[in-house]
Amino acid sequence: MSFTPTDYLPYDFANRRHIGPSPAEMAQMLEVIGVASLDQLIDETVPKEIRQAEPLDFGKAKSERELLHHMRKVAGKNKVYTSLIGQGYYGTVTPPAIQRNILENPAWYTAYTPYQPEISQGRLEALINFQTMIIDLTGLDIANASLLDEATACAEAMVMAQRVAKSKAGAFFVDHHCHPQNIAVMQTRAAPLGIKVIVGDPADMDPEAVFGAVFQYPGTYGAVHDFSDPIAALHGAKAIGIICADPLALTLLKEPGAMGADIAVGSTQRFGVPVGYGGPHAAYFACKDAYKRNMPGRIVGVSIDSHGHQAYRLSLQTREQHIRREKATSNVCTAQALLAVMASFYGVFHGPEGLKAIAQRIHRKTVRLAKGLEEAGFDIGTGAFFDTITVKVGKDQAKIMQAAVDRQINLRRVGDDRIGISLDETTRPKRVEKVWEAFGIKRKDRNFDPEYRVPDELHRTSDYLTHPVFHMNRAETEMMRYMRRLADRDLALDRAMIPLGSCTMKLNAAVEMMPVSWREFSLVHPFAPRDQTEGYQELITDLSAKLCEITGYDAMSMQPNSGAQGEYAGLLTIAAYHRANGDDQRKVCLIPVNAHGTNPASAQMCGMEVVVVKCTERGDIDTEDFRAKAAAAGDTLAACMITYPSTHGVFEETVREVCEITHEFGGQVYLDGANLNAMVGLSKPGEIGSDVSHLNLHKTFCIPHGGGGPGMGPIGVKAHLAKHLPGHPQTGGEQGPVSAAPYGSPSILPISWAYILLMGGAGLTQATRVAILNANYIAKRLEGAYDVLYKGTRGHVAHECILDTRPYADSAHVNVDDIAKRLMDCGFHAPTMSWPVAGTLMVEPTESETKAELD
Repeated sequence: MSFTPTDYLPYDFANRRHIGPSPAEMAQMLEVIGVASLDQLIDETVPKEIRQAEPLDFGKAKSERELLHHMRKVAGKNKVYTSLIGQGYYGTVTPPAIQRNILENPAWYTAYTPYQPEISQGRLEALINFQTMIIDLTGLDIANASLLDEATACAEAMVMAQRVAKSKAGAFFVDHHCHPQNIAVMQTRAAPLGIKVIVGDPADMDPEAVFGAVFQYPGTYGAVHDFSDPIAALHGAKAIGIICADPLALTLLKEPGAMGADIAVGSTQRFGVPVGYGGPHAAYFACKDAYKRNMPGRIVGVSIDSHGHQAYRLSLQTREQHIRREKATSNVCTAQALLAVMASFYGVFHGPEGLKAIAQRIHRKTVRLAKGLEEAGFDIGTGAFFDTITVKVGKDQAKIMQAAVDRQINLRRVGDDRIGISLDETTRPKRVEKVWEAFGIKRKDRNFDPEYRVPDELHRTSDYLTHPVFHMNRAETEMMRYMRRLADRDLALDRAMIPLGSCTMKLNAAVEMMPVSWREFSLVHPFAPRDQTEGYQELITDLSAKLCEITGYDAMSMQPNSGAQGEYAGLLTIAAYHRANGDDQRKVCLIPVNAHGTNPASAQMCGMEVVVVKCTERGDIDTEDFRAKAAAAGDTLAACMITYPSTHGVFEETVREVCEITHEFGGQVYLDGANLNAMVGLSKPGEIGSDVSHLNLHKTFCIPHGGGGPGMGPIGVKAHLAKHLPGHPQTGGEQGPVSAAPYGSPSILPISWAYILLMGGAGLTQATRVAILNANYIAKRLEGAYDVLYKGTRGHVAHECILDTRPYADSAHVNVDDIAKRLMDCGFHAPTMSWPVAGTLMVEPTESETKAELD
């Protein structure tokens, strides 16, 4: 039998693994739509005026095997030393049962935010376990289901304090022992809102001069203090007391609620979530019940269904941006749900006894370290501590730091004459001895009398984690089955298509996810010396360059760790540009009525005045109204925020005109990148008039949604805005930071980098084309039963379509909710309901779904 060559390439990732329809299926779909080719569909859908001139060219796409080999080489350039730097980031042990069954399980990481509770009961239960754990540990009444990071949580607490405090003072006090990144992020948030931040010693605080104060517990240099008296003084002045607390320390130390705190915030990173060069990690936010309607972020509550059964659902949603818009308590949309789930299972896995034992071991090791240093004549300078000490070393600082690095240990440089050391769950006795060696001490007294370096009045006396879930049989068999039971109550991408409009629930390929768990990426401290992070630097530099090429921008900041935070960062960049030009008066931000709710909420956070622009009946921006309002703003116009393609799922042909009008009146154009999946390889935002965009890496570039986070929202800018991008205390820069870590959540960046390397320029472009094909196929198949509300001039939609279900309310007494619930009954995830138009369904299939699934 003669050999016949085939053109089938089994390792062609783009066309055989990522893109759903086969070439034969595409031909059938194009016939249904009524066009001769995919080229014709794209030409009739995407306006010629916005098409990019040159195709994307990233060289030959890599196979999965080639990618992993390349990733290993890059990861190997990171040096995984033992980091005892602390400063909010600590070594932790991720139980293999949690790593395997949660972090690496698509049933958990491919789910969407649980807006549809009927198919989200599993992760809602895991998140309510998280909230319960935080409520117990902090001693407060209510907690949310996570925030982006500890520094962001501090900033949210500051702004909430201003809303709820009866004090009329305009300043906010920050304990000088807060972590530097927390202080910096609060200062960034305060500036556009006109809040004066006073950083100092709590002993010097004037309660009458502030509306609130935040205290770090334990402090960044290790000291543990009782803040009951300062908080009582604040209450006497009608101000709010906030404690930023380490939840593991709270298993031993007096809880914030017992000190009278109104709000408690912090990070759950050390509850089994690797440091990952800075993230992602789940922050927590807890407060007194009286303030619950002013809390930021999502809250899971317990309700009763129509049959009288207990059920979980998102509660108090009228606080949130998708409903309240510029009047929302926060712009928070994506949070850190997957990491909160991991932290909650860490609590379930260990129970209260296990968590306390871990904390006691850490404290005991720290006491042993401190005694050895003290007996050698070193001054550790503090009385009470938990896991961190700061040692006075004088002019020997550099020598000791280098001696530690020679032993593959990173310590923290504090000022010119001190060194900080933070121990953690992973610290072994031998590591303590290596630290002593760096200080010139030779001893190995492993049998010493432990002592408690915390005064009696700071010992915790109350119970915590009393709910039965934290006392279940912790045999791994039971844990595994509990996680599986919860996963079985959810619907994620491993079971069915999630056609949520404006959400881009595409494939999160297994090969893209693999490097996230590698120790070379997961165990690097965000403040490790730069020469130990060369792999990360190469990855971030190359990914930034490729994203700039894709978008037409000149510079990229990886710091924002959600799309909403990207909006906030982008608008801050625009505001800084105007200030540098002496245009402080530019505060007006034009936003179309159909914009994502995060847009007006983000503008409000930046101290801007939101002016709403009308849309036409076709869903396009009303350019006459836009021009009139831009002219009315005049020299007060700061920016416009537009989404492209529009939130109605069409390519507006007037986008260049909108950009030109904005620039004519001195404003800058913010183009929301939420719908970039319809543009990659076809059109570049930076070439059609936009000045800045955020990119949802958890949409277009394959980072999974994790049931509500993690995400990444880096911002791309044109050259004139580059120097105004977010800075960071660790890396410098003219502007303040928006995130706790310099690069946001960098341990998930390998996912997006892998996606781009696997697809290549041609593959990325084909993915966009097929996303448009799939959306038009659905629109055509359903157009007899439903009206497709918005189409382009040639009758096509972009990457999503809006189906009008309102006629059935009269003809069949069936509304959009009934249709959505019936879809769930049949095992489907309902599309986006009643947004951006009430009584409709918005469908976005993405390029990853096959024709069979669409049918």
